[in-house]
Amino acid sequence: MRDHYFLLSFCVSAGVCGAAIYWMLKTGWQWAIDVPGERSLHARPVLRTGGLGLIGAVVLSGVVVNAVGGQWPWLETVLAGCLCVISLIDDKRGLPVGLRLAAHVTVASIYVGILFESGRGAGANLPTLVWLPMAVLTIVAMSNFYNFMDGANGIAGGMTLIGFGAFAAIAGLAHPGLTALSCALVGSALGFLPFNWPGRIFMGDSGSVPLGFLAAAAGLSGWLEHAWSFWLPALVFAPFIVDAGVTLLRRLLRGERLSQAHREHYYQRVVRMQVSHGRLALGEYILMLLCATGALAVSHLGTVGQVLIVALTAIVFAALMLRIDAIWRRQITLQRN
Repeated sequence: MRDHYFLLSFCVSAGVCGAAIYWMLKTGWQWAIDVPGERSLHARPVLRTGGLGLIGAVVLSGVVVNAVGGQWPWLETVLAGCLCVISLIDDKRGLPVGLRLAAHVTVASIYVGILFESGRGAGANLPTLVWLPMAVLTIVAMSNFYNFMDGANGIAGGMTLIGFGAFAAIAGLAHPGLTALSCALVGSALGFLPFNWPGRIFMGDSGSVPLGFLAAAAGLSGWLEHAWSFWLPALVFAPFIVDAGVTLLRRLLRGERLSQAHREHYYQRVVRMQVSHGRLALGEYILMLLCATGALAVSHLGTVGQVLIVALTAIVFAALMLRIDAIWRRQITLQRN
């Protein structure tokens, strides 16, 4: 019977998210508009309140699933909702970087602290002073990585669809709460993508930040509950982690301000090399599916097999990034000449 709850979660979330975003666009709702600047990939203003539909639909799915007797991870959902509200204000008015980061750290600390107090942290098999700060840092980083990657049509929505779809497939009936949440997120992504693919709306910080939080929180929770290995969440969301992480590290090594807006992510450079948003999204989806397939394989392999999958994934990413770097340098040279 529990699989019925998963289907219910998916259907409610897809319907509510799709309807909410359709209403926003149909009525010309103007809560937060992303006005293009020199660092944008779009040429016209775009509504960026899709996250309200995405996260709101997930919350409503939880209410419905609970009402019919299903399990639901309310801690993760409530904290994601808090981040959605804070980020929605940021989308509208613009909050200082320090205040935004403090909110992310606070929410992540609350989550990790509750995991520790509930005894679920015992599954980490690591000293408390090691895994607690690592867990907080991971959640904060993923919240921001997801935000960094929400800049081209279909990218963040596709990662949500494929990433949480992989989580749902692996968690299955053994972890009903985690699976129900993942199914709801897959449904929200499907309700969102038809409007996001043509660039009519973006999820904004109100969607990308809580989705990044949920990716890290669900990944951590599943690891602690032995739903999957340590490597699996990193593999599933590797397309975002690698692009955002490598770009951040390169800017840090160059001494640049990390809070300053830029267009140096690999996906941004691909668009600047005259590749359409649609072609970029399709390429990203192939990469995401490959990573998800590798993650599914990892869930059935021993330690040696897991290391080999991770190493192969790293080689693929290195080759792709080196190729993009080479084309980018050639294009810059031509422009200068």
